[in-house]
Parts: sequence; C-alpha cells; structure tokens
Amino acid sequence: MRSPKPITGNRARRAHWRGRRMIMEYEVVIGMEIHAQLLTKSKLFCGCSTEFGAEPNSQCCPICLGFPGSLPMMNRKAVDHIITTALALNCTVARESIFARKNYFYPDLPKAYQISQDDQPLGEKGYLDIMDSSRRIRIRRIHLEEDAGKLVHTEGEPFSLVDYNRGGASLMEIVTEPDIRSAEEAAAYITELRSILRYIGVCDGNMEEGSLRCEPNISLRLRGAKEFGVKVELKNINSIRAVQRGVAYEVERQSQILNEGGTVIQETRRWDEANGVTISMRSKEEAHDYRYFPEADLVRVVVDNAWLNRMAAALPELPQARRERFIAAYGLPAYDAGVLTESKEIGDFFDKVAAISHDYKAVSNWIMGELMRLLNETGQSLEQTHMTPEVLAEIIALVDKGAINLKSAKEVFEESFRTGKAPSKIVADRGMTQISDEAALSGIIEDVIAANSKVAEDFQAGKEAALGFLVGQVMKETRGQANPAIVNKLLREKL
Repeated sequence: MRSPKPITGNRARRAHWRGRRMIMEYEVVIGMEIHAQLLTKSKLFCGCSTEFGAEPNSQCCPICLGFPGSLPMMNRKAVDHIITTALALNCTVARESIFARKNYFYPDLPKAYQISQDDQPLGEKGYLDIMDSSRRIRIRRIHLEEDAGKLVHTEGEPFSLVDYNRGGASLMEIVTEPDIRSAEEAAAYITELRSILRYIGVCDGNMEEGSLRCEPNISLRLRGAKEFGVKVELKNINSIRAVQRGVAYEVERQSQILNEGGTVIQETRRWDEANGVTISMRSKEEAHDYRYFPEADLVRVVVDNAWLNRMAAALPELPQARRERFIAAYGLPAYDAGVLTESKEIGDFFDKVAAISHDYKAVSNWIMGELMRLLNETGQSLEQTHMTPEVLAEIIALVDKGAINLKSAKEVFEESFRTGKAPSKIVADRGMTQISDEAALSGIIEDVIAANSKVAEDFQAGKEAALGFLVGQVMKETRGQANPAIVNKLLREKL
C-alpha cells in the first residue's frame, strides 16, 4: 500500500475532523518494545569491546561473527543489569531462565539466528507508572539477547554496507502490554523508562547513538470493543520526539484507512523523519516465523536468593520516589522536583547542596537556571565541570548576607564553573563586594538626585517609574555594587 503524503492545507483540516470522529469511534491501542544496549565493557557472549565510535568491523571475533566451532560464554554483568531493571520495574524475577535461538535471515545477523529468550525470560509481570502516577503501563516481560550488526546505507549506491561492531552486544528488550492510549502517553512512557535506566546505571539512554531504540506497535479498535485491531510496528525509532510524531502519524493513517472502508495491513514500517511519514518495510513477523528452539551451547541461568538480595540492596532511589521526597522534604514545587530528578547526576547534586544550604528554593533556582544553562552551552556533564556543591552553597551564602548582588553572583558562578576558583576569591580579586553601608551610599545618592533634578521632581509628583531610573543611575555610579534594596530605601527617604 502506498504511504499517504504529508498532511497540509485543506487536507489537514479534513484530517482534523476525521481525527475528531476517530476519537469518538476508535480507541488507540499501543504496545511498546524497547531495546536498550546494556552498559557492559564487553559483548554478551565474547570479550569484544562495546565502545561506541570505533572503526567499522574492528570489534569482532569468531564468536560474535558466528564462525563454525565458536562457543558463547555468558556475560554475568549483563544478567545483573537485567535483574536490576526487573526489580526497578516491579517485575517478578525468574529463578531459572533459558536462552533460545531466534531464526531469521538478515545480512546484519551473521549466524542467521539471534541468541535471545522466548518462553522463560528473566523478568515478567511488572509495571511502570507515568504522568504523575495517573497511568500505569504493565510490563509483560524483560529479556536478554544479543544485538545485530548495523546496516550502513550509502545514498545513490545499489548496495548497503554492514558494520558488525554492534553485533553481539548485550541488549535488553522491555515489552509492555498494550496499555498505552496516545502518542503523548508513548512519549511519557519512554521518558520515564529512560530516566530509570539511567538512574540504575544499566543503559546510557543515548538514543542518537542507538543505545536505546523504540518500536511501538499501534492499532485501532472500535471504542468499547474487546478485540484488538490489526497492529502495525514502527521499527527502531531513535528519539522521543520521533516516537510521538510517528505514533500520531500512524494513528491518523490508520484512521483514514478505516474511515474510508479499507483494511489496515499488518506490517513493519519505519519513520521517515525528514518527510514526516511512515514507510512500509515488510510484512510483520509472528512468533512462529522465528522458529525458536533452545540454545544448546548455554547453560540455564539460576538466580538464587543471595544473588537476588544483592541486586535488590544495590537498587538506588528511583526518579518517582525522589520527586515525591523533594516535594515533601524540601517543600519544592512539583515542577522543580520534576526537573531536578530527570537526571540522577543533577538530583544527587541538589541533595548535596541542600545538605549545606537550607534555602532549598534558591538551590533549585540556581541549578535549574545558571547550572543547566552552562551545561547546555558547554555540552558537558556535571562531573566534567569545576562546579561543586560547596561552591554553589558559598555563592548562595554570599548573596544571602548581602556580600554580592544577584548580578555579580551570576558572574561569580560562571567563573567558578569554568575555572574552579573559589567564589570568595573571585569577589575579592574583582572588587565585587556589594556596598551596603548607608553612609557610603548616601553621598552618591545625593549627587545622582542633584544631577537628575527633573526626574526627582517627576517622582515627587507621583511618577513611580522615575525611581527606577534613579536606582539605575546609582548602580551605574557604583559599577553595580550598590545594594539595590538599600538604594531604594535611601532614595525614598531623600525624595
């Protein structure tokens, strides 16, 4: 079937009304498959490096290339990561688990099968709450498998290249029940899941590098119906924005077909970001198409109580629990708590600063404002900078006691961020100490009033805005070092 053109103009308006009818007639049903490359230094069944960005086909060996006679050996760290994830997502951890061969013939799979898990995955029957816990998405299963290689398509050439560096890497697949009901919920689910995976240290979540890939399965059914509609899979989407756009487009495409009396074809499609459309790739495989059978070269994984308890004890505070604690313990607004807990690194930093400085809202404002601005500008992680909890706490203290004003504090913050220099030394070296001495300011204020007598008269006549001009002149004369609150007070007294 030919893909629809991007929806614009009159067609967009018609689509809007079709969409309204769809909301009344159809229910959107979405299940999600997430493939997360695990943070292991070596591949799942061999010792080859998993470092990103190496020369093509430089991180391969007879095992991950499937040479005859080569035998796989399990990476225990990968199993640890699966157990940790299962616990974080409220899953039941299988005490015994086996591996299987999943057979399919793609050029990026040198063995012509993938070692995966079928009927005995490591994790089952969990859930993840999204949208401030108002929606619960059930997790069907979490299993471990080896990744395939990467096809490199050269524009204008009648062939593709294959890079096997990624082949054999430790890959975790997280499969939901069909509980997601909109493109917005799909994006919220991925956002929360990625945050959790980063918190527990099992995946870096770098979607642009392919370490987290999303495959939504989308179908429509008549509202109130129990039977699912025909599902369409979107393959390997590598950004949250693309997931939201791709799902929204596919919902519109399917609704258009159904409203026109057509039949949705079960197939796998890809998202074309440049053109904003989904494009058919192939018919969708069923489980029986893969001809699963047990992997005879790997032993059964047995998770005993000691192993499970060790993983549970190492589980960190998760994003949702941390958000709730930030609101309850620090009195932060829900918005602040949400921003500060998106990253474990930022959340940890806030906790450390809050242990020193108890002006929690000020700490939050500095982190969400200046710190995140500079991190975005420099492209650095927090640990790559010179900023420490002690430095930020000192800057907040200098502002609180009136030693520097807010403008100067921002300058001090940026210099400390870039150089590691102590805030007090920056203030001293630059002569930035705020002038709060009323006697010292009084003469300056009198001179400003005398030089701007007309503005002073305007203020006396009731023009409140004139005071702002006079304050600005005093700040100019003091190179921004005068305490604004005291300047305001003295001006009102003298006028």
